[in-house]
Amino acid sequence: MLKDYPIHQLVQPLLEWYPLHARVLPWRQKPEPYRVWVSEIMLQQTRVEAVRPYFERFMEALPDLVSLAECPQERLLKLWEGLGYYNRVRNMQEAARTVVRDYGGSLPPDYDELLKLKGIGHYTAGAIASIAYGIPVPAVDGNVLRILMRVSEDDSDILKQSVKTQAEQLLKPVIPENQAGIFTQAMMELGATVCVPNGAPKCTECPWKPFCLAYRNGSYDGLPKKGKPKPRKIEQKTVFVIRDGQKVLLHRRPQKGLLAGMYEFPNAAGHLTRKEAAAYAEQMGLFPLKVEPLEEARHIFSHIEWQMTGYMIRVAQLDDMAEQKEGYVFAQAEVSEEKYAIPSAFARYTKYMNIRLGMERYEK
Repeated sequence: MLKDYPIHQLVQPLLEWYPLHARVLPWRQKPEPYRVWVSEIMLQQTRVEAVRPYFERFMEALPDLVSLAECPQERLLKLWEGLGYYNRVRNMQEAARTVVRDYGGSLPPDYDELLKLKGIGHYTAGAIASIAYGIPVPAVDGNVLRILMRVSEDDSDILKQSVKTQAEQLLKPVIPENQAGIFTQAMMELGATVCVPNGAPKCTECPWKPFCLAYRNGSYDGLPKKGKPKPRKIEQKTVFVIRDGQKVLLHRRPQKGLLAGMYEFPNAAGHLTRKEAAAYAEQMGLFPLKVEPLEEARHIFSHIEWQMTGYMIRVAQLDDMAEQKEGYVFAQAEVSEEKYAIPSAFARYTKYMNIRLGMERYEK
């Protein structure tokens, strides 16, 4: 069990291993508080390789905390487009405004003060405090929990907050005060590149191999243990790509709730027939010339799964709608890629606007 395991014996082998095996990552080259913060928020539920281009473009557009605080929301969401979990960047901007107002524009060099900021939990506060400020506090995420559960052969449910709290408490006394940032990054690196989440761990490359109970007993396949998550709510939707010759109809979602403030294709609950799709356009005051079925798509959020079908609806002229409906815009297709933040949930249908979203925009 982790609570009985001599964690102190892991520290020195880890510190010796890390400089020889650490990946070169843009946020590590200049581990300033703002850069560490942005990278850690981006890396939540997103792979490192996917984050690289986003981080570099975000830093170029918003190089400091003040520019983040002042950034217009539409531009901010567009910079984040494709990373998903858009509340993360909204919370980050709210925290940035708090820092500008209450902390003189610099993230506080204090773990407890960092925890008071919107969207910063124990892990992110620990990462900023240790990596950017050298404060010996733990940063425990899924990677860190996995390697600790395996090395100690602990089968506790890592989805329980009590398990994470215990790991934090046990790590804190062994963090070297003069190498806190290196220790934090080394723990992350070991979990990301050696004791990996998917597939067999690379035990022959691991500095903890001589101390690992899961390796010794061949039990790593069953660790860590995770309780069964709640089933996702299924929502069926019909998505409408409504176009005339030049423009496409977009709808801005409410400022609160899922994908708040982002632009979407008009959509309706359920899977509608072609006739019902035409009737939907007519109810909006449009004259459908042609209704073509599009492919099905699926998008998974944390607790919701959208099962979508779609229609391309060609209309005579979008201006006939005279922008009477609040929240709708007639977007010029050729400028939509840079102007409107459309969530990746609709990525299957944006090709009918001839635009690209998220990572596709950065692929050459």
